[in-house]
Amino acid sequence: METPPLPTCRSALFLDFDGTLVPLAETPDAIRQDPALLPLLAGLQGRLDGALAIVTGRQIEVLDRYLAPLCLPAAGEHGLQRRDAGGRLHAQPSALPETVAQLCNALATDHPRLLVERKLSSVALHYRRAPELAALCLDTLSRALRHLPGLELLHGKCVLEVRPAGVDKGRAIAAFLREEPFAGRTPVFAGDDVTDESGFAVVQALGGMAIKVGEGASGARHRLDSPQAVHAWLQSACMHLAAQTCAEALP
Repeated sequence: METPPLPTCRSALFLDFDGTLVPLAETPDAIRQDPALLPLLAGLQGRLDGALAIVTGRQIEVLDRYLAPLCLPAAGEHGLQRRDAGGRLHAQPSALPETVAQLCNALATDHPRLLVERKLSSVALHYRRAPELAALCLDTLSRALRHLPGLELLHGKCVLEVRPAGVDKGRAIAAFLREEPFAGRTPVFAGDDVTDESGFAVVQALGGMAIKVGEGASGARHRLDSPQAVHAWLQSACMHLAAQTCAEALP
């Protein structure tokens, strides 16, 4: 993979959160973010005339707690939630069977190092503190989903998430690109996990740039080594955008 070139004033920038903008932590609420992140995102949003969005597995309201006072366009729960640039919320109507949450809670009761994260329309089972339980978690949830049509099992880094099928980060990015201020721009998406691959496929199909963060196989054609490398790249991007003449209107 190649080192990504810097975006231009005609780019639309989409960024994953955990593992991309902030390092992964043992539990979702244990993350530590760089104090420079918020002013950096605010600067980029201004330089791109608002065409910056966060595309994450977290719920949007949880993401907002980390990014306040910013209120950025965002896709949450891997695309099940979306807030457009006008602040309007778009949610995929869904009802996750309570049996799924109960099953995850039962596993966590038997194995206290497992962590259950209940979201609005999905439930995630984290095994980062007990990686030896990965096979047990996968087998248990896979067997349950054979009897629950309309759901899918999403594999992430030391996490399995049960969610309604048919929605993903790629579809969320495509929806943003049909709206202002993203429409007509060249998409750029950076993410670290297998859950970001659908987004990589969409932006590259549209002539944009996909950036894999960290190690591992990926369909992305560009790579950055770590969230720290992402920050450095974004800082360079901000300076690069500031040096450009952005007065020309987009076609």
